[in-house]
Amino acid sequence: QVQLVESGGGLVQAGGSLRLTCVASGDTICIVTMNWYRQAPGKERELVAAITSGGSTFYADSVKGRFTVSRDNAKNSMYLQMNSLKPEDTASYYCNADLTMNVDAGCLYYGETYWGKGTLVTVSS
Repeated sequence: QVQLVESGGGLVQAGGSLRLTCVASGDTICIVTMNWYRQAPGKERELVAAITSGGSTFYADSVKGRFTVSRDNAKNSMYLQMNSLKPEDTASYYCNADLTMNVDAGCLYYGETYWGKGTLVTVSS
């Protein structure tokens, strides 16, 4: 299993910046992809950014050019640098990790995914 803890959320004015951090523990060697999701009250959870163990990244169109996702495998951490924040970015941001099968490494997972509890980002105008 994997435990995920997010931090870095808070209140910021439009145009400002925040950096979110997700620290993973447990079977971190089994993690293939780490993701950032966000969810506003009454809305569906959406994928914001993703990064693989090899460094390939994905961004939602709504944040492309403003957000940057990165990871430090040695520290079992993932980061989301958020610049030029807009009020519509207001949401709870969740860290997510995808685990996979790798018998040689002792990973016995079948596409399992784990979630953190979230950190709240509020952008005022």
